[in-house]
Amino acid sequence: MRAILVEQYGEPQVLTPVELAEPEPGPGQIAIDVAYAGINYADVLARRDGYQVPSLPFVPGLEVSGTVRALGPGAAGFTVGQKVAAFIASGGYAEIALADAASVYPLPEGTDLREAATWLAVLPTAYALINGPAGPTQGESVLVHSAAGGVGTVAGQLAKAAGAANVYGVVSSSEKAAYALRFGYDRVFVGDDYIAAVPEATSGQGVDVILDPVGGDTLRANLKLLARFGRLLSFGNASDQDAWQVGPPELYPRGLGIFGFSIRALSREDPARLHKLTETAIQAAVKAGVELPITAEYALDDAAEAHRVIESRSATGKLLIRVAGS
Repeated sequence: MRAILVEQYGEPQVLTPVELAEPEPGPGQIAIDVAYAGINYADVLARRDGYQVPSLPFVPGLEVSGTVRALGPGAAGFTVGQKVAAFIASGGYAEIALADAASVYPLPEGTDLREAATWLAVLPTAYALINGPAGPTQGESVLVHSAAGGVGTVAGQLAKAAGAANVYGVVSSSEKAAYALRFGYDRVFVGDDYIAAVPEATSGQGVDVILDPVGGDTLRANLKLLARFGRLLSFGNASDQDAWQVGPPELYPRGLGIFGFSIRALSREDPARLHKLTETAIQAAVKAGVELPITAEYALDDAAEAHRVIESRSATGKLLIRVAGS
């Protein structure tokens, strides 16, 4: 089968198209003929720095859509040829991917495989952040970093649906700001402008909830922008800076809280809960009419170019790899 293999960490050119043996599903696994693979920033970190990669070589890719090719022992409830989407530990950039049955979702009749490939990383993450215990309540304000990306696009819409009074975004360019304003945001700030603009927009009170996939210096700046009893939700470290530390001096005076979320950790440690979360998130997104725009599509052999676009910070929405027919 055709696949993209990473044999050493590095720049996008290490994403090498190769021919590999077709994998066979083991106990509780399902083999999927991949139609589309979603591209996530976690794929970039895995390729570049070995983020959550057990060993080399590996095939990147966390989410796929396609049809069931074969069932391993104990993988009940599916049939060969059935349309599915799956969240996997790795291996999505390939013509055939293996997935644990608990992480595979049957698709309703008529579902577009192209669209389904965007669901399984973005929707549960955005839903867990916005509708989880630390998310905004009716009338509160929200600030979302990377507002023009996949999670940011969905989070803005879900925040509005949850009753947030003001939804602010942060992006890296004016073009991205114009794009993000289509997806639930009241105001979108460019670059570090948000550090001065948020106090002005909130009459010095700060925002109630901040979604931060950046980490590092950005996270430290965010703490200062939280309102009393505000919550900072950390779900990534795109800055690749050293792990931050925070304690009572920063949190106690204004009653602040810091929460974390990792969909990959949840998939490893509690797949049943992730399965329920994903089903709930998909239902909520459909009910709220959430859009998850696909803004670019690449052939399998062009995966390196897709990573270059993501790292250039010019990408908006969701990027896909078209595997079937590449």
